[in-house]
Amino acid sequence: MRGRLGRECVYVPSCRFGLYVALRHWCPPGGRVLMSPVNDDVIFFVLLAAGLRPVQAPLRPLDASIDVDAVPEATWRTLSAVLTTNLYGNPEDTARLRAKCDALGVPLFEDGAHAIGSEAGGRPVGAWGDASVFSLSKHVGAKAGGFLACADPGLRDALEKAREDLLLPVRLTAELAYTVRPYAEAAVRALGLRRAAWATLRLLGRMEREGIRMPLRPADLARAPLGLTAHDPWVRVDMHDYRLRAGTRRLARVARRLDRLDDVLTACRAGTELLLATPWARACDGPPQPLFRVPLFVGDRDAAREALARRGIVVGYLYDPPLDDYAGAEFTDVSPDPSGARWFARHALPVDPLRARAVIDVLKDAGVRPAGDPPGGGRP
Repeated sequence: MRGRLGRECVYVPSCRFGLYVALRHWCPPGGRVLMSPVNDDVIFFVLLAAGLRPVQAPLRPLDASIDVDAVPEATWRTLSAVLTTNLYGNPEDTARLRAKCDALGVPLFEDGAHAIGSEAGGRPVGAWGDASVFSLSKHVGAKAGGFLACADPGLRDALEKAREDLLLPVRLTAELAYTVRPYAEAAVRALGLRRAAWATLRLLGRMEREGIRMPLRPADLARAPLGLTAHDPWVRVDMHDYRLRAGTRRLARVARRLDRLDDVLTACRAGTELLLATPWARACDGPPQPLFRVPLFVGDRDAAREALARRGIVVGYLYDPPLDDYAGAEFTDVSPDPSGARWFARHALPVDPLRARAVIDVLKDAGVRPAGDPPGGGRP
């Protein structure tokens, strides 16, 4: 990762953990952070755990990136930091956000969880911010691990110390579960037992999102003091090992998967190109990025999702409703113009580019129609 980004990188057990370390290092308690409302709720809760106030930005409706020109000037002057999302691998307008942050004297953080192979302005995503975080559960498929990268190499020791102070000891049971998980998942797929497996996970309390968003539990959230421990019920969702120190077997598997990253990115780029040529896709300027998921825009997202599920294609990474509609003004500053985020959240169908041909066949057979015009016009 140091070679890819040209920056010092610190290994962390998860992207969310790395983001927490960065926020605690750069942002004062009570600071205000501009972010996208079309984002995983876990990231929202990481900000709250760090003692920060999320500020929801207006978005461009075709890629859910921050609309720099639509953020009120009064909002810019109140910020302590800006956090990009690079949703599904589509890069944000990072050069302009970098310039804004420089003018304001505040840090820029890049969330590169979906964008480990994407570029913005001729540079890798993650090479613009004061700090950037990456997940090895996405393109790499390691289901564990991540990186925190920093622009100032002199900060590496401080960030490593902060990581060590927050890590929990390695647990033998967690390492054993991680070791056998790929074999268990393969057996579930081979035997067609996905529904039974999900039901079992729910009974064991390991599946905490019945819908797209996890339950907010506002009364408990309002009482939670700062820190990862108090916010653990929200931050741990989908990854209970997010702050555990990694054992040798876990690190070995992560390393093997990371060694194959370039092959995965090549395949993702090819699948992205196929999907972007369909009637459901938006136009793409320049060569396609190796997207983690390709957002297709459909009139009835839920019906399209069900059609794919009947053919064994699961659509995840949905972020509906936007965070300001989900959390409300008690926990976040709402966007001054929520229309772009709401349109994207309702119509985007994020599909795996590695299954591009199968997805196209299903959507054609099901007669799935493209979405209408987004707010402000422009055909997807």
